[in-house]
Amino acid sequence: MPVIDFSNLPDSMPVVEIVENGKPDVLVPGRRTLPRPGYGEVLIRVAAAGVNRPDIMQRMGLYPPPDGASDLPGLEVAGEIAGIGPGVTSFKLSDQVCALVAGGGYAAYCLAHAEHCLPVPNGFTMVEAAALPECFFTVWTNVFDRGGLRAGESILVHGGSSGIGTTAIQLAAHFGARVFATAGTDEKCTACERLGAEKAINYRDEDFVQIVRVLTGDRGVNLILDMVGGNYVNRNIEALSQNGRMVLIAFLEGSKVEVDMMPVLRKWLTITGSTLRPRSVAEKQEIAESLQQRVWPLLESGKIRPEIAKTFPLAEARKAHELMESSHHIGKIILTSETSG
Repeated sequence: MPVIDFSNLPDSMPVVEIVENGKPDVLVPGRRTLPRPGYGEVLIRVAAAGVNRPDIMQRMGLYPPPDGASDLPGLEVAGEIAGIGPGVTSFKLSDQVCALVAGGGYAAYCLAHAEHCLPVPNGFTMVEAAALPECFFTVWTNVFDRGGLRAGESILVHGGSSGIGTTAIQLAAHFGARVFATAGTDEKCTACERLGAEKAINYRDEDFVQIVRVLTGDRGVNLILDMVGGNYVNRNIEALSQNGRMVLIAFLEGSKVEVDMMPVLRKWLTITGSTLRPRSVAEKQEIAESLQQRVWPLLESGKIRPEIAKTFPLAEARKAHELMESSHHIGKIILTSETSG
């Protein structure tokens, strides 16, 4: 049985449910029975939860939760540990943590694998901490593990003003790369450059292929982090250097595209990609350990900070999704939770 005294906790909790696939108005406040942590799990009293593109895809019926995961949306939370399951020795009750979860974040309480929890960095608010897991896990594994970015190389980050983009820009710049980014407004481009991009390109007015080739002496960039897909794939191939790498993590313009593979052969390119949510507990634990060792000291020293666009109460998750779909934001959108009842 879980090592937890439920007498001090409510029997049920407020949540936001997806009542059917569709537009943001299918996100409806409700109540669920309080979940109980199993082996290796902790129960987090949620103070804040991040909003991410996969939440929108799940709401639309395009990204179902993996087997065994909560059907509630929400892939990252921050709060304090309210319950500890058997086998957990790394945390104690009332510890403040942020966690990557496979679902269930849009709730007053959320289960998480203890291995996927990280301490709230010193000096961080819960809102700031909730902005960390999904973006930092995603960027670390795709830019540094799969993408192999090294100091002295160059990277082009598409969607530079998004949560993923603002994270990738800061981390890549800190670890010694030349950083370029694309964004859709001059304001967003300015934000990207403030965070460490050498040049941010307004894709509505400028050709990112031409600009990055000029800025790199016609060599192209070593790595591209792409969440757009569609017609960007062929343009990315043009923008890559010899031995360049393209890492695909989303397809805002579609996943089906016709590609001439001859430049891939001629330039010895690598095209790869990954998803995070379905990965094993052990794989996510490995990423968490790398983050705690390599990135958490940067957060605690103030060298890197998450960009917070706006917060909404949990019950107004619909408005948070509307803002994300409008793309009229820079950085992360966060839901704040009231856990008193």
